[in-house]
Amino acid sequence: MRRILAPVLGFFLLTTPTLAQTTPRDVPQSKAEITQSFSPLVKRAAPAVVNVYGTKREKVRNPLMDDPFFREFFGGRGGAPEERLQRSVGSGVLVGAEGIIVTNHHVIEGMTELKVSLADRREFDAEVLLRDPKTDLAVLKIKASGSFPVLELGDSDEIEVGDLVLAIGNPFGVGQTVTQGIVSALARTQVEVSDYQFFIQTDAAINPGNSGGALIDVRGRLIGINTAIFSKSGGSHGIGFAIPANMVRVVVASAKAGGKQVTRPWYGARMQSVTADIAESIGLARPAGALISSVVPGGPAEASGLKAGDVIVAVDNVAVDDPDSFGFRFATKPIGGTTQVTVLRGKTKVALATKLMAAPETRPRDTVKMTGRTPFSGMTVLNVSPAVADELSLAGSEEGVVVSMVEPGTPAQEFGFQKGDIFLSIDGKKVTGTRQMAELIRAKDYGWRVSIKRGGEVINAVIGG
Repeated sequence: MRRILAPVLGFFLLTTPTLAQTTPRDVPQSKAEITQSFSPLVKRAAPAVVNVYGTKREKVRNPLMDDPFFREFFGGRGGAPEERLQRSVGSGVLVGAEGIIVTNHHVIEGMTELKVSLADRREFDAEVLLRDPKTDLAVLKIKASGSFPVLELGDSDEIEVGDLVLAIGNPFGVGQTVTQGIVSALARTQVEVSDYQFFIQTDAAINPGNSGGALIDVRGRLIGINTAIFSKSGGSHGIGFAIPANMVRVVVASAKAGGKQVTRPWYGARMQSVTADIAESIGLARPAGALISSVVPGGPAEASGLKAGDVIVAVDNVAVDDPDSFGFRFATKPIGGTTQVTVLRGKTKVALATKLMAAPETRPRDTVKMTGRTPFSGMTVLNVSPAVADELSLAGSEEGVVVSMVEPGTPAQEFGFQKGDIFLSIDGKKVTGTRQMAELIRAKDYGWRVSIKRGGEVINAVIGG
């Protein structure tokens, strides 16, 4: 240890005077510089950040009342369901002077009564204009007339790692709180809290209750909506994630236009990440881009000339590092017109003009809710089309019938069916439509042999027999 430290100390002593002479340190030169503060910025931004409170009333039955002994013991009382309140607390940001608020979808999911509290302690009822689970965003509107303070939406593509940021929200329900940090990373794609994996990472303290709150830059512009943290304890560990403002802008614009859901452009291709081995095998200098594994016939990608084996490297000259990065860039484009997708085909870069169009509903979805005394009762199924596949985030070109919803407490849930399950066959017969599937189920009383695709894997099982 001494042999290592001696040269280091000697170097330090020899070089310190030189460094001190050539690298002068800045010191405050005036009282104004000594008292620098984020206070003016907070005073402008904080009034536009609100607390969001959600309540859901639900009927619950004491499970003990299903036992005849307990019913008799309590004299038959207590058998009726009791009302229970479920609450959620989060944050939101005013982005429209008429009372338009953006927050996280998970903050208001399932809630039937919504209230917002402003920084000046005024409280208002609110209604949901639009839910977008794919981005974990929701847009609300205050049920009152008047003009409200707003935060300007910034351009999240302009921020850089190291930029100062402030997070404003309602952590743990204690009230509006401001924390400061920097942008720790950009384009984080492995967070797994929404369909569009493309987040701003920050070390500004974010805790439960900050969800839906504002991440602002030093100009007071909204650059992100705080949505998740990485934590083993439930508190802040300095790793928080925000949805970029450029995605927020798309969702808010859809809500203001009166849409009940966001319509995004459809590409029509299945892609995968470029690993180091793949990069080496196809001659890429580094493992980056989105490798095309298949192209949907008749889709915009095929029409533009995209081929399996192409590697997408940019959208409108903005670099793409992986499929999630491409998904974000493409999804923030408006419907109509074209966008330029740059691909690497062998050693050649090719620019493809791609039409920005919504996924088509090539056949009616023909919604059917399964009922009766079968294991399938309680599920709602749709015919698969590009539009349905896009809505339910199904990978690639699919056929068959897909489960769009499973009601809690029903036989379908008890037997393990899930939203997104695609029925391929029942008792050896190919499933071609929702009504045909219902007939196949009604054809017998028990013991159905089913083939289901879930997450790209095919599951074969005998249900109820």
